[in-house]
Amino acid sequence: MERFFVTTPIYYVNDVPHLGHTYTSIVGDTLARFHRVMGREVFYLTGTDEHGQKIEKAAEKRGITPQLLVDEVVERFKGLWTKMGVQYDYFIRTSDELHVRRVQRIFQRLLDKGDIYKGTYTGNYCVSCELYIGEDSPVDAQGNRLCPDCGRVTETLSEEVYFFRLSAYTERLLRFYWENPGFVVPEGRMNEVVSFVSGGLRDLSITRSTVKWGIPVPGDPSQTIYVWFDALFNYLTALGYTEEGDPWKKWWPAQVQLIGKDILRFHAVFWPAFLMAVDLEPPKKIVSHGWWLVDKEKMSKSKGNALNPEILMDKVGPDGIRYFLLREIPLGIDGNFSHEGFFHRVNSDLANDLGNLVNRIGGMTVRYFPEGLTLPKKELDLEKEYDELRRLFVEDFEECRINRALEKLWGYINLMNRYIVQKEPWKLSKEGKNEELRDVLASLLIALRGVGFLLYPAMPFTAGKILASLGVEKTPSPSFGGLREGLPSTWKLQPLEPLFPRVDVEEFLAEKSEIDKEKKEKMEEKREEKTAPAEAQPPKELISIDEFRKAKMVVAQILEVNDIEGADKLYRLKIDLGTEIREILGGIKLSYSREELVGKKLIVLTNLEPRKIRGFVSSGMLLAANVEGKATIAFFPENVPVGTPIT
Repeated sequence: MERFFVTTPIYYVNDVPHLGHTYTSIVGDTLARFHRVMGREVFYLTGTDEHGQKIEKAAEKRGITPQLLVDEVVERFKGLWTKMGVQYDYFIRTSDELHVRRVQRIFQRLLDKGDIYKGTYTGNYCVSCELYIGEDSPVDAQGNRLCPDCGRVTETLSEEVYFFRLSAYTERLLRFYWENPGFVVPEGRMNEVVSFVSGGLRDLSITRSTVKWGIPVPGDPSQTIYVWFDALFNYLTALGYTEEGDPWKKWWPAQVQLIGKDILRFHAVFWPAFLMAVDLEPPKKIVSHGWWLVDKEKMSKSKGNALNPEILMDKVGPDGIRYFLLREIPLGIDGNFSHEGFFHRVNSDLANDLGNLVNRIGGMTVRYFPEGLTLPKKELDLEKEYDELRRLFVEDFEECRINRALEKLWGYINLMNRYIVQKEPWKLSKEGKNEELRDVLASLLIALRGVGFLLYPAMPFTAGKILASLGVEKTPSPSFGGLREGLPSTWKLQPLEPLFPRVDVEEFLAEKSEIDKEKKEKMEEKREEKTAPAEAQPPKELISIDEFRKAKMVVAQILEVNDIEGADKLYRLKIDLGTEIREILGGIKLSYSREELVGKKLIVLTNLEPRKIRGFVSSGMLLAANVEGKATIAFFPENVPVGTPIT
């Protein structure tokens, strides 16, 4: 039997799951369901990445051990996947004893082979991305080296570590890419990978001496295996790699490995190099999907804009979320999430197109044929169209073009709705044309069974309800064919509740606004409680020079000024800091017109923690004097360069 092995990245568990995690897992589940229906033996792997400095810090902040933290958060992930209908075959945790033992064996094997050696790393490290940063990464106005992936200021460190000889695999990687041009999709990301490797690779640090929460290096407990070497090998350790009998050979190489575009380098450069080092074939395909954005920013826990899918699930059920995420954008590009756009898609496609279709077919069949409908043996309307749809649907799914497959399916659903309008079953009944009426409704019932079949990978709950109401199996026939197989001679429908009641968007947004307001108030109360002193302290009027130096200020230039709807005092400004462009919100609207500000140079505080104000993220602060409630800014002359530090 043909096999299909699909993986998601393992999710970092320093906080609870959000819609971004849900997206990848739903894609994986949808592909797994499709390939099972196509008659393949499927293994769907997902799990959690539980080691590293971020976990240590998150646990320390809460006053618990890292193990307690990850145990707690893992249950949140598993619980959400169950609610969303994500049926994985194995859930791996990197804190599992079996994974730890297998990674240590791999490390020792590569150490003995000479692909791993000990040395000293001096440079920069991004805690957020768990990434060592090269000297070619960008710097800010103060000379701080920034992470090229997340843009945060990195730490400078020097420590004894173990390195993987990544540089030795440069030519082999380039040859592999040349021979496998479809290794990474979409094509643009493949080009990014080739360009990166063509620039030359440096050996990769794969341990830390200052991080204790992780897998100890065998024979050297002072060192902890770096999270990406540990994490990437989960795809093999989950299959039993390094164990007797080689159980992993049944499934490796993976046919599809799903990842977000932010971890492309790890999976398309480091991972195949690691596999080459242990004499294994790289996966067949890396599918690098885009991000879900909120207000045009990447959805992430660190930015505070992550969306909780359970709130949406309360309104539209799991399949409403699954459909929106899969239909809205192709896998390779970013999508901007808004509640208005989400509910418009649900109301239009699910409540109107699909829900009304099912209700009309069911209602007319029960009304006109209460004792059941006898199916004619001749080929009926809509059957040929289904055969063509099925061919194209399968073709798209085989290439991971899920949104296009669903688009074609909705074209068929709309064809069925037009067929009802064209044939006017109510008129046929009134005129006593019972045989023609039977043929029309039989055509619609058989076509609806086909819709249930094709909905199954993306919307398993809805597909199950439709097929159950038709009195047939809740899962599709092999390869989505056999529309007439297993049908009774007299077809009688089961009652079905409305699939997707329409959602009042304004009502939902009003409810959400109240909930968000309450959450914000509670967070502010907690912050005040946490920062309130036990007893009154005299005001501290003096600061040290070191404290002052923490404030990073530069000369910046205003490039663009925009109004904010409903804000009387605020402008949204695009600011050039000399090294980067930022968006900053400033309460200077009462003092200056937009025309007065564009092109002006002023002082900006750059290392202030970003704040979200009126739906926009402000990344810095303009410095101004407060004169009787109005802002007065000290502008610089034209000859002062942008980016000049204020000291």
